[in-house]
Amino acid sequence: MLNALGLLKERRFLPLFVTQFLGAFNDNLFKTAMVLFATYQIYSDARVEQNFNALATAIGILPFFLLSALSGQLADTHDKARIIRIVKAAEVLIMIIGSAGLMIAHAGYSTIGLALMLLAVLGLGIHSAFFGPIKYAILPQHLMEDEVLGGTGLVEAATYLAILSGTVTAGLLAKLPAEVTVVTVLAVALVGWSTSLLVPAAPRVGPMLTINFNPFSASWRVISATMHIPRLFMAICAISFFWSMGAVLIIVFPPLVKNVLTADETVSTFVIALFSIGVAIGSVAINALLKGHTSAKYAPASVIAMGVCVIAFSLLCRSWPALPDKQLYGLMPFLALPMGWLIIAALMAIAVTGGMFVVPLYAFLTTTVGKDETARTVAANNVVNAGAMTCGAVVVQLLAWAGLAPENTMLLVALMSPVAAWLAWRLHQLCD
Repeated sequence: MLNALGLLKERRFLPLFVTQFLGAFNDNLFKTAMVLFATYQIYSDARVEQNFNALATAIGILPFFLLSALSGQLADTHDKARIIRIVKAAEVLIMIIGSAGLMIAHAGYSTIGLALMLLAVLGLGIHSAFFGPIKYAILPQHLMEDEVLGGTGLVEAATYLAILSGTVTAGLLAKLPAEVTVVTVLAVALVGWSTSLLVPAAPRVGPMLTINFNPFSASWRVISATMHIPRLFMAICAISFFWSMGAVLIIVFPPLVKNVLTADETVSTFVIALFSIGVAIGSVAINALLKGHTSAKYAPASVIAMGVCVIAFSLLCRSWPALPDKQLYGLMPFLALPMGWLIIAALMAIAVTGGMFVVPLYAFLTTTVGKDETARTVAANNVVNAGAMTCGAVVVQLLAWAGLAPENTMLLVALMSPVAAWLAWRLHQLCD
């Protein structure tokens, strides 16, 4: 068995790794630039900011509902590498639309600009709905059986490192002219398309499928074909709980940093970046603990620990020394406070335990079904995940309208962690 990092030297893995990294980087660079612009330069109310973030999240999730089943069918019927190239070419067009919106918004026409940027977010959601099943389903075709968990961990870690670098880059570019951001997202999209040309072919393994283009009946069919299998049902439900928890945290973080921690864009970027680093660390650490064996034995304890850390983070936020009169901490003053480092430690702990929880569950989806079914299995997971994330976004909006503060809203994650732990425990009982 190759060491997981050794896969980065392999042509059968490296181009896919780089392509998906650049896609996730660009996605998060653009979305973070939009959210920071809306949060710090347009809106001045925590509830409105939280609702805008929830709207952007919901728009990005919608394509997973409608298109995941179709993408899974196409991926199991056609060459996965060819689909990747088509999707990456589309990303260039999406970024042209988003860049136009960003320029218009910075010129003072915020309504039109934000509308175009949200349209680009919808396009990025479509891009991810087609790319998502493939980036996991292609691994069993290119990797040995005992390499799949390591490859999955690297893909997951790279995704969160891409979130990290995209988020940090967006924070840095927020201080520069909008043209710099535009050039960056377009250049990254073009490089991502170029690296997709190097992904080795991954042709259809099973029989040709009759494609169902009806998004509703196709989604129902792909879910019903998967969820009746107990191990897949438990894995998908546990992953979905994780992503609904993640949706709550993603939506709450920017307004929490601005209005509770009274910190500026640099701190908001830093907090999201730390979260990404932590999940990446957890993704790699769990592979080392399990020694390449796909198992959920550490998942229940990991997600319970995640819930405890969320409670600790919320308590720290309540005792934070907020600045008066809309003053905001910069990054260095934030780090100069002893409590700032406690905030960082709690956030890192949330992220590391989250990464340790979710990575083995993804490996279950790609290693316990036939290679001709992996894309549809991941697609079924994505549809259910999208539903869970949408529910999380809707609940956050309802709680914001009810006047619940961000530091209280995030406690919803702690309440959900025992359910996710029970699902992971049941999966462990079924399969280990």
